[in-house]
Amino acid sequence: MDDPKQLFDLTGRVACITGASSGLGRRAALALIGAGARVVGVARRKDALAGLVAETGGKAAALPADIADRAAVPGLAAEIAAPFGPPDILIHAAGVNTRQAADDVTAQGWDQTLALNLSAPFFLSQALVPAMKEKGWGRIVNFASLQTTRAFPGGIAYGATKAGIGQLTRAMAEAWSPFGITANAIGPGFFPTELTAAVFDDPDRAARNAAQTCMNRNGRLEDIDGPILFLCSDASSFVTGQVLMVDGGFTAK
Repeated sequence: MDDPKQLFDLTGRVACITGASSGLGRRAALALIGAGARVVGVARRKDALAGLVAETGGKAAALPADIADRAAVPGLAAEIAAPFGPPDILIHAAGVNTRQAADDVTAQGWDQTLALNLSAPFFLSQALVPAMKEKGWGRIVNFASLQTTRAFPGGIAYGATKAGIGQLTRAMAEAWSPFGITANAIGPGFFPTELTAAVFDDPDRAARNAAQTCMNRNGRLEDIDGPILFLCSDASSFVTGQVLMVDGGFTAK
C-alpha cells in the first residue's frame, strides 16, 4: 500500500457503539468519527447522547435504548441501521459493575450484570452480523477487562461476565470470521470513567493501581484511540479472536 495511513481510514464506514454516552464508549465514538466513520451511539441516557451528536456535528446519531432488553433486540437492529445504513463496525462498550461481595450478591444484581455485560453483546451481534456477511466485511469489538483473567474484591459477577467475554470473542471469531468479520476485544486497565469512579475518587487506591503497571500510571482516555482504530480498520484484517490488553502492562507485571 502506497499510504499506510489508509489502513486506518474509516471513511464510508458505519459504526454502532453501545455505551457511547460516556467513558470509553464515548471516546471510541470520537476516535472513529475522527477517522471518517459515522456512528450510531446507543445508551440509556438520551441527554448524554444528544451531547455527543451536537459535539460531532451530525456525524453521530443517538439511539436511546436498553440493550439488556433482549426482546427489543430485533427492532433495535432496524433502528440502528436507520440513520446511516447497517453498521460495518460494532463496539460493545456498555457495562455495569454492581461491586457486590460474593456473600452479598443478589439474584437481581447477578442477572443485571450478565444481561448487559455478556448477553447483550452476543444477541446484538447476532442481529447485526447478517448485514456484515452480505458486505463480506465487519468488525466486532467487545470490551474485556483486567477481570477477564484476574479476580478483584467485589467483582465476582462482573469478573464472570468479563471472563465470558474472552471466550465469547474467540467463539465469535470461529463462527463469523470466515465471512470477513473479525471479532476481538479490548481489555482496558484503570481508566477514569463512571464505572471506575470509586477507584479514582480514592487517590491512594488510584496510586496503588498505577504502581502495579509497568508504566507507573493509570490510563488516559486518549490511550484507547490507537487500539480501537486498529481493531476497527483494515489494519487488523488478519487479527481475530484476540483480547488486546490496554493496561499499561498491569497484567504483565
